Amino acid sequence: MSKRPSIGFSEFSAPEKGVAIVLVTRDGKFAREAEAIGGASLITRLIEISDFKGKLGATTETMAPEGAGIDRVVLVGVGNPAKLQSDDWIRIGGAAFSRIGHSGAASVTFALPETQLSPENTADFALGMLLRAYRFEKYKTKKNDDNGEEPKGGVKITLQTDNPSAAKKAFADAEAVAGGVKVARDLVNEPANVLGPVEFAEEALKLEKLGVKVEILTEKELKKLGMGALLGVAQGSVRPPRIAVMEWNGGKSKEKPVAFVGKGVVFDTGGISIKQASGMEDMKGDMGGAAAVTGLIHALAARKAKVNAVGVIGLVENMPDGNAQRPGDIVTSMSGQTIEVLNTDAEGRLVLADALHYTNDRFKPRFMVDLATLTGAIMVALGQHHAGLFSNDDGLADQLYAAGQATGEKVWRMPLGTEYDKMIDSKTADMKNIGGRNGGAITAAQFLKRFVGDTPWAHLDVAGTAIGAPNNEYSQSWASGFGVRLLDRLVRDNFEG
Repeated sequence: MSKRPSIGFSEFSAPEKGVAIVLVTRDGKFAREAEAIGGASLITRLIEISDFKGKLGATTETMAPEGAGIDRVVLVGVGNPAKLQSDDWIRIGGAAFSRIGHSGAASVTFALPETQLSPENTADFALGMLLRAYRFEKYKTKKNDDNGEEPKGGVKITLQTDNPSAAKKAFADAEAVAGGVKVARDLVNEPANVLGPVEFAEEALKLEKLGVKVEILTEKELKKLGMGALLGVAQGSVRPPRIAVMEWNGGKSKEKPVAFVGKGVVFDTGGISIKQASGMEDMKGDMGGAAAVTGLIHALAARKAKVNAVGVIGLVENMPDGNAQRPGDIVTSMSGQTIEVLNTDAEGRLVLADALHYTNDRFKPRFMVDLATLTGAIMVALGQHHAGLFSNDDGLADQLYAAGQATGEKVWRMPLGTEYDKMIDSKTADMKNIGGRNGGAITAAQFLKRFVGDTPWAHLDVAGTAIGAPNNEYSQSWASGFGVRLLDRLVRDNFEG
């Protein structure tokens, strides 16, 4: 776990030490404020010598002139300023941070010619720096130095802008979101021998420091509630299941909450329907949905979002001991619906079935969004650059799509329908937990739909995006924290009042 950089804001001035960072457009232009570094000729010469095109996220650097006080000058490309969106600025910030190296200080001339940059642009850039700074090195006894290419953390960064106070104010919210992403990444990166259901629940309890009301339901309480689907998954493990309920009440007192539900399978062997050994180590991340929900509630509380929000996460371990659930078993969910378990490796939907019904029944939310590393089938369909989106409500689906485009945590809507619903009908129970090889991600979502009633609902299958997703300018971690920024933006743009 990395030491976070310190980020501050100031008016334009000549940098005194460390690295000076300058933004350059695709046509090689830069702001006149950057001339304080060593004159326009220095930057122009660097652009010419390195054949720098100013492509978004591209970087180049040179040694600073003697007597300048600073060590190096780094140019960061922004592409076409007229087309930059929020996620672009986050990417640019991440790229800039990657070139700080082991310098103890960095100064950014956050300005462009003929372009007015907003406080929100500055905050997004700074957010990108924070996200790129993340490392999970908790268990390393010897730290890598990455050949000096990456900062070790703790660097002091100053963003020079034309309105430092406004930038600082905007950054406060971005910093809260970065904290939520860090929470999600840390949880997913933890090994399963350290983070079981009980330990995960204890992490959720830490949100009480931010004013979140947290309630932990134990195995005894889950049995009393009749959560047979969730308990069936957990019965093969010596580690008892938990449900964590996190409530942030930042809205009006009687206003219905927005609800987020996460799959929290801390390790998934597949149970009796055991997975192949190759790649099974990645199943420590099968709680990526629950991690994102926890990180989201952290972000909402840290920035004091004006909304009532609830996060519910079902925490279990799926193991194949002598007490494990068998293929062919029939369990009764909290909703009263019965499920024939044909494959014990289709366990996440069983956990979510009870968690969704519980959330809907107790809180009567305005909508529910669940997140789960649910199926490999969604990766076959969409790869690792989009999460699968399934919904019973067009308005909610549209809002999620827009939030995804704005944040770069993109979603793509997939179908639901009666044809797929028939594929999970069972001859011996109300439904079966798999619908066959074809349309696997769809039939999984169709299964979940049976537990949400008429409440607006969306299911995000994040199997390809939450763990092992391709690295980018601001995410170099195996755990991406996918979903925190997406859902924070959903709430911010549509549900805060």
